[in-house]
Amino acid sequence: MFTFERQDKILKILKKKPGVRVSDLSSSLGVSEATIRRDLNKLHETRQIQRIYGGAILAEKTPPEAYLMTQRATENIEEKSRIGKLTASLVHEGDTVFIGSGTTTQEVARNLAGRQNITIITNAITIINLLYQEEGISLIATGGLLRLSELSFIGHLTESALRELRPQKVIMGIRAISLIEGLTNDYLPEVSTDRLIIQSAPEVILVADHTKFGKVSTALIAPLSFIHTLVTDTGIDEEILPSLNGLVKNVLLA
Repeated sequence: MFTFERQDKILKILKKKPGVRVSDLSSSLGVSEATIRRDLNKLHETRQIQRIYGGAILAEKTPPEAYLMTQRATENIEEKSRIGKLTASLVHEGDTVFIGSGTTTQEVARNLAGRQNITIITNAITIINLLYQEEGISLIATGGLLRLSELSFIGHLTESALRELRPQKVIMGIRAISLIEGLTNDYLPEVSTDRLIIQSAPEVILVADHTKFGKVSTALIAPLSFIHTLVTDTGIDEEILPSLNGLVKNVLLA
């Protein structure tokens, strides 16, 4: 069997299964594990698969954002609600926290309503609308250039504000997560803002439902090692958990 034929078979297997192990591929294709590892590495380099501990999963390309955040809010509601509740429990009295834009971070903010002695910094209109009447929460808005599809502020003015602020924690969502490629985004004007957000606090909490994993988008935000705590849901593929636990200090399942 030629190399390209073997790699094509691997891709066909992955399209039918959520993940494959090196040992299983070695047995089914009748070649050594070393050969399978070379095949998987090559497929990973071309971004057709994502290497994980002991095997691989199919790497999805995230499609361009073609619909508004207000429409995405109806997707995976139950998972996002659980993630929001668990993440809100990580915010304590006296904390200063940056909360980024997105439908999952919105659920975090919803669960902070009624809390006391918390300062929230945000670039998201949705977060402002949820918390502006909360007497126990001091609210700081960054301002900047409005990105209408996300109802969030990005760009130079937003970044200038972020450089002047010192949150203790950042809570943010992300477009796509890959164990190898890290955190990526497909909207290039937002990338520099996201990079500054992720560097603005000593503790970064990433919130993402299971559908965000195994995907790679256009531009790198940061490697997964930049994340201190990842909060996701129980729908995540269990095969990637060992690798995640090796990259992120705390992985919490809601």
